[in-house]
Amino acid sequence: MKQMKQLAEQDRPRERIRRLGPGALTNRELIAAIIGRGVRGRDVLVVAGDIEKELSSGREHVTYQKLEEISGVGPTKAAQISACFELSRRYPLKEEAVAIKISRPEDALPLLQGIPGKKQEHFICITLNGAGEVLGNRIITVGLLNHSLVHPREVFADAITDRAASIICVHNHPSGTLEPSPQDLEVTRQLTEAGAILGIRLMDHLIVTKNGHLSMKERGYL
Repeated sequence: MKQMKQLAEQDRPRERIRRLGPGALTNRELIAAIIGRGVRGRDVLVVAGDIEKELSSGREHVTYQKLEEISGVGPTKAAQISACFELSRRYPLKEEAVAIKISRPEDALPLLQGIPGKKQEHFICITLNGAGEVLGNRIITVGLLNHSLVHPREVFADAITDRAASIICVHNHPSGTLEPSPQDLEVTRQLTEAGAILGIRLMDHLIVTKNGHLSMKERGYL
């Protein structure tokens, strides 16, 4: 993981909030934006990662005292985070529909709307915010019987509009095979590289059929 000083100015958490909004940031980046800086020998992103781990047990269990005990936090940063918690309690958002969160390949399958059984190849892009919550779910291209061409600009156009932090791509194989073709691997490589340039990570590329699915990430292609 890069240190804050190694990141380009536009890629630092506070600048990303200004350009993209807080929803585009990961939990660690949001924490780093709150605490501002680390301490000697502990970069702010490292300290933020430790705070994120503590928060994974549930916000209600994280006290000022527990935060203060984390190396690199201390009383000032513990107070900043505690104040953020209290403000969110005092000004809760109006009740909204529960967001769909994707943390594993299976979580994306209910969003596919019958695509696995289609006789033409469909290529889908699911856009996600920094918390892994679904922002959008779109069909990018529809191919012929067993062939669909897709270009990174078509995939990332809506992701940029959504201010997405990451995407998951999905396409079906009408043939029924789950093995990735050379073209599938090349498209995955292109999307990974394009995403790295744009700052929108390709989290996974799924191949689906009526009989199952394959995750490029789990296979080690990402």
